[in-house]
Amino acid sequence: MSAAAEEPLGFFTDSSICIGCKACEVACKEWNHVPVADIRYLNSSYDNTGGLGANNWRHVAFIEKKTDTGVAWLMNSDVCKHCAEAACLDVCPTGAIFRTEFDTVVVQPDVCNGCGYCIPACPFGVLERREGQAEQPATNGVAQKCTLCYDRLKIGYEPACAQACPTKSIQFGPREELHQRAARRLEQLHDEGRDEARLYLADGSDNGIGGAGAFFLLLDRPSAYRLPENPVVPTRRLKEMWSAAGAAAGLLLAGLVVAALGAGKK
Repeated sequence: MSAAAEEPLGFFTDSSICIGCKACEVACKEWNHVPVADIRYLNSSYDNTGGLGANNWRHVAFIEKKTDTGVAWLMNSDVCKHCAEAACLDVCPTGAIFRTEFDTVVVQPDVCNGCGYCIPACPFGVLERREGQAEQPATNGVAQKCTLCYDRLKIGYEPACAQACPTKSIQFGPREELHQRAARRLEQLHDEGRDEARLYLADGSDNGIGGAGAFFLLLDRPSAYRLPENPVVPTRRLKEMWSAAGAAAGLLLAGLVVAALGAGKK
């Protein structure tokens, strides 16, 4: 977090009350000027965006789940997780990706050089380069993702998606408060016999990213929502790797010096 850090803010998405209306997708596109591109019937469900990407910063998943009485819907509004240990930030060579005073992770499009290192680094496949947008040519070739409406946060507004959500499935606020709210909601569902309900990414217990600024209450295993079961930041051991590489290089150099000195005495 920055020197002038504010209280960490984030999202708690309660999938148990998501109705799949897509108001969050629309609000996100309208506020952030995200292009409406490649929205079509996918021949699989009512999901018409398919996943997160440069032109989809929010994605409402529609998952068909077979039950004893037929088919049930699992719905969830997915978004960038704003990881506590953000691999995209670690690998960015230009400083285009930074952690804000709200402990969120944001891409600065005017600094991004389009190298694409952040794309494979993300364990959730969130980041993508925008391509082929005639209306916004300056953003072509630039990595894009959710900013948690950084511009709105700076003036005291909540993110557009949370404001638009009619059921408050998407909840925004201080993370400590959201964690308490999520724990109470989970306990309530368990008391109702919904033993399958679980929290996802609320802390570091089910992941290798140190927890996330955007976490979820799910009604099935994460994989049922096409989310990784145990996501791990690939750069977690980056410092150790560089230290080991430096030590190995030092040993190699020392060996070469010894060999050279030995050869000079002959």
